[in-house]
Amino acid sequence: MKKISKRAAVAALAGVMAMGMLTGCGEKKLDGTKTVATVDGTEIPMGVLSIMVRQSQAQTEAMYASFMGGSDFAIWETEAEEGKTFGQQAVEQSLEELETMYIMKEKAADYGVEITEEDQKAIAEAAAEFIKANSQETIEKLAVTEDQVKTYLELRTYEARMHDPIVADVDTEVSEEESQQSSFSYVSISTADLEEEEIKKKKEEAQKILDNMKKDPEADFDEIVKAVNEEYTALDGTFDTTAPEDEDDASSSYPTKVLEVLRSLKDGEMGPDVIETDTGYYVVRLDKINDEEATADKKDSIIEERKSELYTDTTASWREEAEITVDKKVLKTLTITDNNKFVISVPETEEGAEDTSEETPAEETAEDAASEELPEDEVLVPAEEEAEAAGEETAE
Repeated sequence: MKKISKRAAVAALAGVMAMGMLTGCGEKKLDGTKTVATVDGTEIPMGVLSIMVRQSQAQTEAMYASFMGGSDFAIWETEAEEGKTFGQQAVEQSLEELETMYIMKEKAADYGVEITEEDQKAIAEAAAEFIKANSQETIEKLAVTEDQVKTYLELRTYEARMHDPIVADVDTEVSEEESQQSSFSYVSISTADLEEEEIKKKKEEAQKILDNMKKDPEADFDEIVKAVNEEYTALDGTFDTTAPEDEDDASSSYPTKVLEVLRSLKDGEMGPDVIETDTGYYVVRLDKINDEEATADKKDSIIEERKSELYTDTTASWREEAEITVDKKVLKTLTITDNNKFVISVPETEEGAEDTSEETPAEETAEDAASEELPEDEVLVPAEEEAEAAGEETAE
């Protein structure tokens, strides 16, 4: 497992984020000492849930900004289901995940998983650095203590290390019938919302593409397609070589008619006719009946799916067996709203500076515990400070 530095461990495990707090009127101060839930008699303090929720919120908003090209993320107060907003839903989901992490800690010894003294030392150092790196205002808004940060780090470490032992006994035997994939090239010409004359023209174009490809089945499919209509593009695809016995190909992204034709072909053969579906026309060429690379990927996908199911089923059964109680009044005090923003800030470092801190086993969990490895010098700072810093840089 790849090792990273202590600073990166702080960022990834403790959920280090830059906090931009636009506090709404009348918001009450969060009490991180309150018990929000108990799991088999173990109390979960609000501070631990708070840092987990804010990490999730910051990552969600950062992902939105990345995909949408902006920071105007306003969905938390939108109703996700009757009587519940997306923000409330996110808090409840985080609590459920946190409860499961506490159960994992209980079960760890059964799976040979432990946190060593060396791990605890690294966790303590990371927690101390986390507190030191952030302003008192930020820590108060999170309502988290150094001990609670250590608890969160420890739980994340258990979570990361428990995954592989839980799925260790998964069945890795995958039959050829399950996994074999065939690959093909095709062009799909849509006829949706077209008049009869336009549909007729589309079919003529599809037929012309097919006729030209039959002259030289090994020709560049895309060149032939664009020679007929530059707006069209030839694509590649894969499908299950063996058709399902008791069901149609509803799980496939390709029409059943297309798959039936493809399964009748040999390597390099063109479909004999233009295939007409409810949504358009297809011209197809079977490239490989047995695509080894695609088949290997499918096997891996099947095994990963089995692991995911086993992991989910196992942890779900633990939750059913555990005695879990939630203080709903305390839970309601932690809110995610659209005017309470959390964003990621990455302070600049001196050029050429190196982190020479010693790496320890506890740090190995960082990549598994976070969706991505965060930059080493990432710290929590109030949004006002971040804005002031940006203004100073601009002035210079």
